[in-house]
Amino acid sequence: MTRNELAGTATLGLRANAAQFALLVAVNALVGGVVGQQQTVLPLLAADDFGLTGYTVIFTYIAAFGITKAASNYAAGILADRLGRKPVLLIGWLFAVPVPVMLILAPDWGWVVAANVLLGINQGLTWSTTVVMKIDLVGPDKRGLAMGLNEAAGYGAVAITSLLAGHLAATYGLRPAPFLLGAAYVALGLTLSALLVKETRGHAALEQHHRTPRLPSLRSGTTHSSRDIFALSTWREPALASASQAGLVNNLNFGLAWGLFPLLFATADLSLGQISLLFALYPGVWGVGQLATGALSDRYGRKRLITAGMGLQSAALAVIALAGTFPGWAVGTILLGAGTAMVYPTLLAAIGDVAEPAWRGRAVGIYRLWRDLGYAFGAVIGGIMADVAGLHAAVWAAAALSAAAALVVALRMYETHPTAR
Repeated sequence: MTRNELAGTATLGLRANAAQFALLVAVNALVGGVVGQQQTVLPLLAADDFGLTGYTVIFTYIAAFGITKAASNYAAGILADRLGRKPVLLIGWLFAVPVPVMLILAPDWGWVVAANVLLGINQGLTWSTTVVMKIDLVGPDKRGLAMGLNEAAGYGAVAITSLLAGHLAATYGLRPAPFLLGAAYVALGLTLSALLVKETRGHAALEQHHRTPRLPSLRSGTTHSSRDIFALSTWREPALASASQAGLVNNLNFGLAWGLFPLLFATADLSLGQISLLFALYPGVWGVGQLATGALSDRYGRKRLITAGMGLQSAALAVIALAGTFPGWAVGTILLGAGTAMVYPTLLAAIGDVAEPAWRGRAVGIYRLWRDLGYAFGAVIGGIMADVAGLHAAVWAAAALSAAAALVVALRMYETHPTAR
């Protein structure tokens, strides 16, 4: 079938595509769960099973995950535009198959790092593709709501699985029980994607046919190179570039939290259950909050939520740096989750507002490239700062970067939602 023929069979809208959209939400929840299986457990596994003490060394697995996920996001965007969405989704799931087994059997830390390389490829290919497919299905009117539902499912699953994995680790030990969850998620995700998920490029072609381009210089998006799209998304186009830098800092915070928070909370002699709960609060509030914030951005616009969300993240990190008890850290992680919920689906919706359907996959992939490099930056900056100046100094550094990101959005980004200007 040609793309014109595919467009002829497509209908845009959330209601018209409710069944397929709901299936993709479920698939993305499984994608998030594969990450959640390890987030509470691996920092503790590094210290208890492998005797690692340097923060920079411990955070190597987060850096490996972030770099490979970022590169895979970029590849996913190009491949999704050229080959279709579903093939990329299936390839991504195949990369996840060995991950739980490698984590269970790992004789040394190198196996953990290698498993996170594969996990990064899996996350980049599968999550990017589900994002693009949902944007394809819903069309322009409910884009924020669609991204809120997508990200809520993914990060809600991260939170729930982190909590479950921590409970399993406390009950049955750090290995193998927590990672059996991930094995089940991979099997189910691959099966659903292969048998039930349908291609959505026809929906993108239909939107392209009826859409007036936002950027006059790219009226025929299919004729422009990936280099052009990279330049637009990185520095040339104010909204796209502002979204990319805000996304990078947002995930810098997540990468730092992933590796550092369990160790920081352990300094107060909290139990593994308390540590798991504190860590789960962050993605939990983040996940649930996106059910509201995505839809709010459709009504009130993208820029306000992004600016306020990055500012709230900065304040939340300051609370975490100042606190030293369970209640204080709980407040900080809840605020951090709320700030992230304001930002995460809204940034993706802003990319969808500006990018043409013909190069949407590449624009989303480039944005997610920069955003997920934040994992690596968070791991490196957090590890070095923690080794040199202590855990609290690393948190303060992230708070300062979040405040700077909010200022950049406030000064450079324009409102991208056409009805909210």
